Amino acid sequence: MRVVLFEAEDWEKKACATLMRLHDVRCTTVPLNISTVDDFKDAEAISPFVASRLDARIINRLPDLKLIATRSAGYDHIDLDACREQGVAVANVPDYGDATVAEHAFALLLALARNIVESVALTRRGGFSMAGVRGLELRDKVIAVVGTGRIGRRTIEIARGFGMKVLAFDQVEDHAAATRLGFTYGALDEILALADVVTLHVPSSPTTVGLIGDQQFATMKDGAILINTARGNVVDTEALVRALASGKLRAAGLDVLPQEPLIREEAEIFRQDKAVDASDLKALVANHVLLRFPNVLITPHNAYNTDSALRRIIETTIANIEGFAAGRSVNLVQAG
Repeated sequence: MRVVLFEAEDWEKKACATLMRLHDVRCTTVPLNISTVDDFKDAEAISPFVASRLDARIINRLPDLKLIATRSAGYDHIDLDACREQGVAVANVPDYGDATVAEHAFALLLALARNIVESVALTRRGGFSMAGVRGLELRDKVIAVVGTGRIGRRTIEIARGFGMKVLAFDQVEDHAAATRLGFTYGALDEILALADVVTLHVPSSPTTVGLIGDQQFATMKDGAILINTARGNVVDTEALVRALASGKLRAAGLDVLPQEPLIREEAEIFRQDKAVDASDLKALVANHVLLRFPNVLITPHNAYNTDSALRRIIETTIANIEGFAAGRSVNLVQAG
């Protein structure tokens, strides 16, 4: 089978040695997009990462394609309808970063609660005054965990370790987990109103896009902290800017933003084949405004990025490709 790994680092190429014994494998550092797709028209299986956007235009220009094995848990960068029409199977890596992402969420929370960035900047300037860097203790605070899948449950374990009271919301409640981990489910507005910290762990879907907007911010406690390591479009960015500017929120820690591809390379706006509407531009401006807030920490979609998690990703991806080639369904989110 002819396989192409996109956005591949050198260590990933070495990790694919076993796959190369059985298949024709190409590794490239470039993402898959409309500018690069024609160089890989003979691919039968592709493995993109999060910077590759696989819409119908891309998929239709890969006539031999049988499998997309994304090296991520989320697959909102893949047009599943187009894959279904072309008979292309889609596999993901469902379980690689539970601890990794949950730990990053708490890294953001601790950095905000204890003013770590400001404190380090102060001492590097030679200042040891504690004025303006008084922190917030997490013990006995209420944390609202929105989404109780693998990452959400790991976040709850960490929160309980800090002595926090945990409330949770999920469209499908896991009562066995609630009993085991010691948390309570409630309606979204109910838990937001009680929370000192709100942390988001839901996938991007039609029911979660814009899940946290003006109404939800109005419901929150004054001085709450928002953490988002899920997907950028779960939060209405303009509403978030308003909540921060008004002082409604104490702070926000974000590992994800909407329109991340445009943020990574703003020159994309001027591509002739790129359709950019007013909402794209407003989101881009809102993201730049967030970058200037001193009480906002933004990391570059880095929550998954640990040695252990990356190793699990490539190992699972190789298993997905080898299983598909052998006629087995391994981590398929959609059959071909």
